[in-house]
Amino acid sequence: MPIIINLDVIMAKRKISSGELAKKMDITQANLSILKTGKAKAIRFSTLEKLCEILDCQPADILEYRKEDTNADKR
Repeated sequence: MPIIINLDVIMAKRKISSGELAKKMDITQANLSILKTGKAKAIRFSTLEKLCEILDCQPADILEYRKEDTNADKR
C-alpha cells in the first residue's frame, strides 16, 4: 500500500506509550495498534485531528505517500 503510517515514529519522538496515547484519545489499545501497524482501511478526520493535537504534529508527520514500484510486479 502506498500510504505509510509513521505513528510509531512520532510516538517515539514524543516519548508517549501506546497505553498513554490510547487513554488520551479515548480509544482501545487494540484500535490504536490497528492504526500504528497500517492495518486500518480508513481514518476519520476527527481521529487524525486528535492525534495531531495530542502529539503536537501535522497530518504529514503521521501519513506518508510512497509511490508503488510497478517494476516489482514484473520480476
